[in-house]
Amino acid sequence: MSPVQRLHHDGTRLAATVPGPPLPQLGGPWSARVARAEGADLDLVHGWMQSPHIDAFWHQAWPRERWAEEISGHLAGDAILPVLIGLDGRPFAYIEVYRVLRDRLAGQYPHLPHDLGLHIAIGEESRTGKGLGRTLLRALAEGLLAADPACTRVAAEPDVNNAPSLTAFAAAGFRHVGEAVFPDKTAALLIHPRREEDLPR
Repeated sequence: MSPVQRLHHDGTRLAATVPGPPLPQLGGPWSARVARAEGADLDLVHGWMQSPHIDAFWHQAWPRERWAEEISGHLAGDAILPVLIGLDGRPFAYIEVYRVLRDRLAGQYPHLPHDLGLHIAIGEESRTGKGLGRTLLRALAEGLLAADPACTRVAAEPDVNNAPSLTAFAAAGFRHVGEAVFPDKTAALLIHPRREEDLPR
């Protein structure tokens, strides 16, 4: 086996031992549960994704049937966990927790096997701009680090043009460590470390 083949083999074997992303451990007033691919959950996510404030950066204003397939696919795999966040018992946001090593972000920085990533969409525009997003983001980062003791950092990659999102992530303790360039966007690479020394070098 050549050195390159061995590296690929070892990386594949390592990836197979890393579990799927966990549900964040949240305390009141926040709650988190796995989203279902049918019924009220599907209606909620599909409806939110049609909203201009979400579609502007998610670009996933898909038909209901495609969202059913999307969520079902996530639930069947070990790369992305679709989650509904509640605030005081009322639906507030849709998030996707993902393992960086199984995501396109893996090629953008020196990730560790247990690094977790986070996508977030606050459902109702009327609930944005009130400081709730930054409070939730901090709770999510801390809740994911609590849920997976082997994880030392939580990553995010919002569009560099999404100023409100960048502000919220910074206020929640995420650190700007570079940029990630994808075919559809240039993203700010943000990291919430467990400790200062856990930031990528």
